[in-house]
Amino acid sequence: MSEKHEEDQEFDVGSEDEAAGKGTWKHAAFHVATTIATPAAYAPLPFALASLGWPLGVSSLVTATLATWYSSLLIASLWRWNGKKHVTYRLLADSIFGFWGYWSIAFFQQVASIGNNIAIQIAAGSSLKAVYKHYHKHGTLTLQHFIIFFGAFELFLSQLPDIHSLRWVNGLCTLSTIGFACTTIGVTIYNGKKIDRESISYSLQGSSSAKRFAAFNALGAIAFSFGDAMLPEIQNTVREPSVKNMYKGVSAAYSVIVLTYWQLAFTGYWAFGSQVQPYIVASLTVPKWTIIMANIFTVIQISGCYQIYCRPTYAYFEERLASNRTSMLKNGLIRPIFTSIYIVVITLVASAMPFFVDFVSICGAVGFTPLDFIFPVLAFLKAGKMPKNRAVGISMRILNVGIAAWFSIVAVVGCIGAIRFVVEDVKTYKFFHDM
Repeated sequence: MSEKHEEDQEFDVGSEDEAAGKGTWKHAAFHVATTIATPAAYAPLPFALASLGWPLGVSSLVTATLATWYSSLLIASLWRWNGKKHVTYRLLADSIFGFWGYWSIAFFQQVASIGNNIAIQIAAGSSLKAVYKHYHKHGTLTLQHFIIFFGAFELFLSQLPDIHSLRWVNGLCTLSTIGFACTTIGVTIYNGKKIDRESISYSLQGSSSAKRFAAFNALGAIAFSFGDAMLPEIQNTVREPSVKNMYKGVSAAYSVIVLTYWQLAFTGYWAFGSQVQPYIVASLTVPKWTIIMANIFTVIQISGCYQIYCRPTYAYFEERLASNRTSMLKNGLIRPIFTSIYIVVITLVASAMPFFVDFVSICGAVGFTPLDFIFPVLAFLKAGKMPKNRAVGISMRILNVGIAAWFSIVAVVGCIGAIRFVVEDVKTYKFFHDM
């Protein structure tokens, strides 16, 4: 391990000592559910199914669910694979793959966290605007105003020291996830029954080229919906036995995911067919008060998710400060300055290009697919943690290679589809367009 990485290891272990080992498996479940099961993640799923059709859409969603649950368990099992605790995703990658593993994960984490938070700010702004327009139909505030309001609130939360300090926020966020899912699923079914079912079409829309790129984009959106780039960081907050507790926490979180993701994806596509909007709440019309509830649940939930995903960037910056032996006084001053710069940049991009589903797809393809599908299975193979039973070991090798190969293809085609849609949207809309 390089001297630079040794400094990182010293910082990470030292700075996390107070939080490490305090959380229960329930806290782990709150954190995992908050990072994955967000309205920003599963609200685009009906639109993704509409771009793939029933057979391919359903099979893609089920496959992604099972693959990421399996991959998450693999990451949890590598916690002390060589006898040392690896408290961040970057350090785990460095211990297995060396220099290139460290910097590859650092890059993918930044793409995932920044892209995710841009999408979150767009979703939060859209939900806040929907609530505002309900009470002030002719109000003059635009989407950009609400994106800025949400950014200011996140700047306040960013002053909390670490992930463990967010445990009660994330507990509330998990309840909001369930509230959003129940409300939205119920209202979607209600709206679907109000619509003339004979008018609903499930055929794929557009030319052959448009269908192909829409399918690519949808695969990226599905990958995004299972994004969790912070598993080792979350596991570092869990008490011993951390692996067993993490298994329970991940499995509990995925129980919430199955109950919410699948139902909302299937009912949303059933209700509106190929005309479903990229953000499912935008397709709902009645009753108005329940739509307001869904939007409020959205804002509460994703406020916690935003925080978890900005932590890799904050941690990387603070590692540099620690390695440079920056004084505690300067650290205290620099943190609010740096978090302000980070949130201003994210807010500016979200306001200038509020193309929600495009950022979702890019983030899913380039950031989350390598982190959540490809790296875990390859790391498990490289670490040599295969079961002693020969038949089980061979089966796991085949499964791991298959997951890595398939989702490498998904990453490439998802990125192609997303970039194509960004280019089209930039041609159609002006910057800072009030969507």
